[in-house]
Amino acid sequence: MLTKKLPFIVALVMLLSSASFAQTIIKGNLIDASSGDPVIGANVSISGTTTGAISDFNGEFSFKSKREGDQNLSISFVGMKSIEQSITLNGGTLEIGTIKMESDAIGLEEVEVMASIAVDRKTPVAAASISAEDIETKVGNQEFPQVLKSTPGVYVSGAGGGFGDSRISLRGFDSENVAVMINGVPVNDMENGKVYWSNWAGLNDVTKTMQVQRGLGASKLAVPSVGGTINIITKATDAEKGGSVYMGMGNDGYFKTGLTLSTGLLDNGWAVTTSLSKTTGNGYVDGTSFESYSYFANIAKQINDKHTLSFTAFGAPQSHGQRRTYLTEEDYNTHGKRYNADWGYKNGQEFNSNVNSYHKPQMSLNWYWTINEKTDLATTAYVSVGKGGGTGITSSAPFGDRLNVNDFRTYEGIIDYDAFIAANQQQFEESNGEHSSVFYQSNNNHLWTGAVSTLTHKANDYWTITGGLDLRYYKGEHYQTVEDLFGNPYYTDNNNSSVGPRQLTNGDIMGYHNDGIVQWQGLFGQVEYSKDALTWFLSGAVSHQAYKRIDYFSYEHGVDETDWQSFFGGSVKTGANYNIDEHHNVFANAGYISRQPFMNAVFLNYQNDVNQQATNEKIMSGEIGYGYRTRGFKVNVNGYYTYWQDKAFTKTVYDDDGQSYSANLLGVDALHKGIEVDFAWQPTRKLTVTGMASVGDWRWLNNLENVIIYDDQQNPIDEVNVYMEGAEVGNSAQTTMAIGVSYEVLPKLRLDADWNYYGQLYADYDVTRLDDPAYNNTSMYQLPNYNLFDIGASYGFKMGGFDGLVNFRVNNLFDTDYAVQGQQGGLNEMGQLTLNGYYMGIGRTYSVGLKMSF
Repeated sequence: MLTKKLPFIVALVMLLSSASFAQTIIKGNLIDASSGDPVIGANVSISGTTTGAISDFNGEFSFKSKREGDQNLSISFVGMKSIEQSITLNGGTLEIGTIKMESDAIGLEEVEVMASIAVDRKTPVAAASISAEDIETKVGNQEFPQVLKSTPGVYVSGAGGGFGDSRISLRGFDSENVAVMINGVPVNDMENGKVYWSNWAGLNDVTKTMQVQRGLGASKLAVPSVGGTINIITKATDAEKGGSVYMGMGNDGYFKTGLTLSTGLLDNGWAVTTSLSKTTGNGYVDGTSFESYSYFANIAKQINDKHTLSFTAFGAPQSHGQRRTYLTEEDYNTHGKRYNADWGYKNGQEFNSNVNSYHKPQMSLNWYWTINEKTDLATTAYVSVGKGGGTGITSSAPFGDRLNVNDFRTYEGIIDYDAFIAANQQQFEESNGEHSSVFYQSNNNHLWTGAVSTLTHKANDYWTITGGLDLRYYKGEHYQTVEDLFGNPYYTDNNNSSVGPRQLTNGDIMGYHNDGIVQWQGLFGQVEYSKDALTWFLSGAVSHQAYKRIDYFSYEHGVDETDWQSFFGGSVKTGANYNIDEHHNVFANAGYISRQPFMNAVFLNYQNDVNQQATNEKIMSGEIGYGYRTRGFKVNVNGYYTYWQDKAFTKTVYDDDGQSYSANLLGVDALHKGIEVDFAWQPTRKLTVTGMASVGDWRWLNNLENVIIYDDQQNPIDEVNVYMEGAEVGNSAQTTMAIGVSYEVLPKLRLDADWNYYGQLYADYDVTRLDDPAYNNTSMYQLPNYNLFDIGASYGFKMGGFDGLVNFRVNNLFDTDYAVQGQQGGLNEMGQLTLNGYYMGIGRTYSVGLKMSF
């Protein structure tokens, strides 16, 4: 029997052996043609099959194919041109070698140079990059900053929960101490340093890549990189013709539509890309409905091999209701976490007394000039025109006689504005028009223009010299206007000292009226050495900032204009990275920043009172880090130390006549230190696991005692004490952790899940109110720790010549109740800290979106 079967067995073994031997192992390496960085996460496959791999953290890929003969290797990655390469499979191992992938956008490489994008295992800073694909699949109906919540050292708070009201802190520093740059252009407010994300609500539609550089960062400009730098690179002009349409929907009436069209690079060297979208919704928090539009246009012209011009314009006009009043425990227990005390009904329509409306378009003209093979010049000139503001209710009656909307609440806790208006009309009549309430808008319009020019010269194979100019001019207009008289014929305003009481109607200026003008001139330079395993840099920047204030209301003699108040500042930074071998690298950096005071520290009491003691803040920072890279796994560990001196605080006191006086509280110091870890593991092409942990220790260092405040005649009127030594910095979680898992269950079907943990979150508080020695022995008020879980799915498909992508997202899967931000009160009779109120975080939300590309 065995003899008869032997030929069959031999034939079967030979067939299996030949099939086994026919398998070809295909290996290669993908790098970015412009930067030389590995391309991570690119799809590599044999055309027409599901056989393939995803490039790992070194840009390497390897997979087996049973096919034989001539085949096409397909390589694709979001943001880069797809590649089709002919290969021949005949068993054994096929080494493709290094394949360079080029950007699918014109001028993107030059923008990345201007924005000082950090390079892995080369730039000695702690950085994390977020791709357009991550934004597309993970934002859903969340706000744009939420995509950063799994980044070490980052805390994203939804604040009151209104559309665009999120705030970001980095290593415990708020936005005025975090440099935010879009295409290399700084966008922190020139007067107060803040970033209002509602002004940039359309960024999730047009962002190409985003990088968070923690600590000093790699920016060469004199920017406020105390906590770090957020670099946002928007779309450039697409090099290939095409476009996409998008539609998404979600909870609470969320609905979004979008369209993108690109001509591609035409024969005459021109290329145009445009994008439009509209987003509406009721808002998760009660009374916070919103409507937002976004637009983007980029026009590029390649003149020859040496010159490229690119014009970009984008903006996001929006209007949204806000929740500005903190919840109390009673509010939460009675009305739930969506409760908003700032809204109600007026004439049967939803009415929120706090509505933010703003439009801040930004336009820039970029010129990239390749002077020769060693020298490049990149210049951008930009202008931003902001218009809009926020609304509120005020009164001309004395404080004790003013109507309070809290007296007109229904049993549901919302405001009966009809009853409030009736009472307002009665007060107007009884006071003969002297006292009434009015609905107003605080307008904060501005004109901001500037230019940044960067010259890069490669002296030889190892040394690169960079230098440039940073010029800015800003004029902010601040005033209130009457929006609704609440049924009365006029409103009596007593705030214009030059003319006295005035009877105002809709559209008239009221309350206050002043301009803030800021000019800025900066010089920056850097020298970099890079050879083999070592990269070292030394950079420096100097800047001159001058403020002027014009007040139209506060002075009996009429318009009052200050002289220019000038301040010089700058920074110096150095750092080095050393690649021990192909797996291990170490880096270190250190720097010093002397930062000019903000405008509210230069002019006190909201008037033209010049603060003669205004001084620069001084920041010293250092960091060390270690990285490990191997096939399918990478990890980064870093520790930081930031010492902050002369933090600008002012204290206002009142004399016996009610006159206010303010003074600097000099010598306030703080220390922020911590450890951060992040990793990514890709055991198979289908599975990716990411994680991070960040543990910080952020505290105020010293008390201020017996600080005397003087009146205009230099007579002492009060003595101030602040007991802050050892107090924890509030308003940002000092401990954060995250784990993310992404798995391709079927070809083109990917599932993901994310866990985020937040701990050591202390309530916000005014440091200058810590005026009791008991604070020295008391830890600040700590909000409860919390965990959040998010899940999502994405599926790619082809249909009728379109490339389709469906995204589904559920955030806060278990509908966890948590306080995202709180306001600390004072000490009670037991010597215990109290909590004035808090903002509840967003509960469970969901969204689904469909994008069809062509």
